[in-house]
Order: sequence, then C-alpha cells, then structure tokens
Amino acid sequence: MTILNPFAISKISSSEFQNSEPFPWMNIQGFLTDEAFDELFLTLPDASMMESEFGKSRGYGQQSHDRLSLQYRPGLALSQTWHEFIAILNGDQYKQFLREMYGLRKNDPIVLTMHWHYAKAGCSVSPHVDARRKLGSHIFYFHKDEEWNDSWGGQTVILKGKNEINPHSAPAFDQFETVASSKITNNSSFMFHRTDNSWHGVKPLVCPEDRLRKVFIVVINRLTFQVRWRALRGKDADGHRLVR
Repeated sequence: MTILNPFAISKISSSEFQNSEPFPWMNIQGFLTDEAFDELFLTLPDASMMESEFGKSRGYGQQSHDRLSLQYRPGLALSQTWHEFIAILNGDQYKQFLREMYGLRKNDPIVLTMHWHYAKAGCSVSPHVDARRKLGSHIFYFHKDEEWNDSWGGQTVILKGKNEINPHSAPAFDQFETVASSKITNNSSFMFHRTDNSWHGVKPLVCPEDRLRKVFIVVINRLTFQVRWRALRGKDADGHRLVR
C-alpha cells in the first residue's frame, strides 16, 4: 500500500508555510493516500492501550490538558499499516520534507517523537507555547464527516495575543484573537513551527459522550543537550521511557 500521497505533498509550499502569520502554520489536505487514511482510521490504537492524563499539572499554572495518551515506542502492538506509516515517518524522505518546511539544512539533525491523544466531551487544550526543544508539530486528525461534526470542536486554533503575553504564563482563550483553525476531517493534517509567540490550543469539546477526538502527533525536536541526555537515560525526547 502507498501511504504518503506524492501529488498532495508536491503542492505544499515551504515558503507559504514559513510566511504565515502570526507564526508558521499550514492546513494540509490529503497528505496520506485515501486508502492509507481509511486503514489507519480503522486500526487506530484502542483507548484501553492509553494512559489517563486527566488533572495532570502543567508549568506556569496552566490548565491541565485532559486526555488519554499513548506514546509511540518500538515494540508497541499496532496494526501492520501503522508500523509501516511510522517507519516512513522515521525515514529519509519525510525527514527531508520536514527540513525543507522548517528551513533547515540537508543534514541538520532532528529527532521525532510520536503519540496519540484521545479526548472526550469537555476536554480542552489550554493556550500554550511548546517547549523550546521542539521545532514544531505535524498533527494528523483521524475523523470522517459521517462520525464527527465540526460544530463539536476539536480544531487546533491559532491564537494571537491581544497584548504581548509571556510564554511562561497561563492565559485564557479570551486574551487572544483566533486567527485560524485547523481542519480535522477526511484526511486533514496540520503543521506549525514553534516560536516564542506560537500560541495555540483546543477549545472545550462539545461532542456526544460516545465520541472521542482522535489525533496522532509527530513532534519535531531539536537535538538539544536535554534530548541527548534523555537518550542516554533510555528515554525519548519527550521524556518517556523507550522500553517498558
């Protein structure tokens, strides 16, 4: 099965991405082939595999990002298609695509981490700026029109502060203007570049109780001292142990 859609990827403009305001971001449609998206959608990890992150404390007094979470690690029990997809993401082609998007040189080191997040009604991702070790994220949304209504939320929102806001703080959504929102159905993904002003979040979900917002996130990390030190201790760049 062909997983990445070369036609859709060839139309992605790194300059358009890098020149977006208030920081680099882009909605991407059809990054995966339709066949691959359908198969990955059908074989998403079950919620029983995940850890609860409800009420987990965050720095600077920020509101907890309540969700179920599963960090990718080698040996995880996944479908064959998911294993193939992750192998491609760890391969040279995708990493060179990322280097071009983020304005890096051909051999600049990057370290990828990946995780699934599922969230239920009432959950949100409060406004925040990611850690400095992160270059950015590529978020894949696993929803279809027939099972998810856009009015339920789940979109990643791009935020611009009404005044200058310290990234080491805990602002509320009403302190920002919503500049844009991601698309989340039918093979949509979303990419952004981390800056000191890259405020983003997800407003509280209003979906039915039997539905979950489901995303798979590729985090692009710099090879910092922290990332190297975590690797020496058997952890990935996000601080999760690689072997359990």
